[in-house]
Amino acid sequence: MTGRADIFGKVHLGYLVVETEKFSDWRRFGGEAIGMHVDDALPDTVRFRLDDNACRFLLQRGPAEDATALGWQVDDHATFDIIASRVRDHGVPLSEGSAEEAALRGVERFVRFPGPNGLVQEIYVVAQPAAQPLRLGTRGGFVTGTDGMGHVAIATKKPHQMRGYYDTVFDARLTDYIDETINGLKFKIRFLRVNERHHSVAIAAVNRLPLNPIRTAIQHCNVQVADLDDMTAAYQRVKQLGFDMALSVGQHTNDKELSFYAVTPSGFEFELGWNPIVVDESTWEPTTHQGISIWGHTSEGQTVIDILERFKTGLQSTLRREETVPALAGAGIADG
Repeated sequence: MTGRADIFGKVHLGYLVVETEKFSDWRRFGGEAIGMHVDDALPDTVRFRLDDNACRFLLQRGPAEDATALGWQVDDHATFDIIASRVRDHGVPLSEGSAEEAALRGVERFVRFPGPNGLVQEIYVVAQPAAQPLRLGTRGGFVTGTDGMGHVAIATKKPHQMRGYYDTVFDARLTDYIDETINGLKFKIRFLRVNERHHSVAIAAVNRLPLNPIRTAIQHCNVQVADLDDMTAAYQRVKQLGFDMALSVGQHTNDKELSFYAVTPSGFEFELGWNPIVVDESTWEPTTHQGISIWGHTSEGQTVIDILERFKTGLQSTLRREETVPALAGAGIADG
């Protein structure tokens, strides 16, 4: 688009909003197992911190057992206005969060608008520092800062439209692809970055089949620790505390991150990782990798019942309409 301002590098994943009834399990999982700071001073709310920000995960009481919104921090008010204008100019409704909602998220103010897969998108400029000292169960802490707090992976039946959405709204760039077969289904995973972090959004889709075997709006979220020992210690704590492990420690083919995947109390997965590569914009070219892992990441504890449940969810998804926010998806972005 001629004259369009490019905001790449000025957008960072800032927080996740989760709706759950399982507060006690989440406190144990997020605090004792993963090592995040737990803030449960507010009624019907639990917040997790990774750093000096007041909130990185906002858990609110409700039946969904799912992520409901992604919060994106932008560098300045000019970038905020550009994104808001893009949304409005495409005829998509945008609303201001209340002062109470902003305080829960630990931000000065934010606006929200619809996103693919039912994930509300929220943007803000200023994150509020927490009043209380940070208490983490890690030695080296978590890696956040200019690259954002981590990433999310989303399964979809309409990957081209979803990729088009994040390009339209945030000027996301394609980092690379992974082709992988999981439980007999052939997936293509597209990795999108909005800054130098290898990816902030991964889009997983079954090749040439309109089905989605994932119940939740996100398949997993990721946060990164600064110290390898913190990752391995958390892996041990997850197992010792009795939480389900999805994938053992392993290393990815594309971003080279060492990580494991645990199952959260709400059912989506939580990847805790260490030392992924950082993209060099001057030299990077998208490529396709075969398989998600160089080594490790073997399935732990998956039963035949689990596989059948995913199959059932996939079949049901063929009958369910998937929200794509077509006004912001453009014509979709085809691979090539």
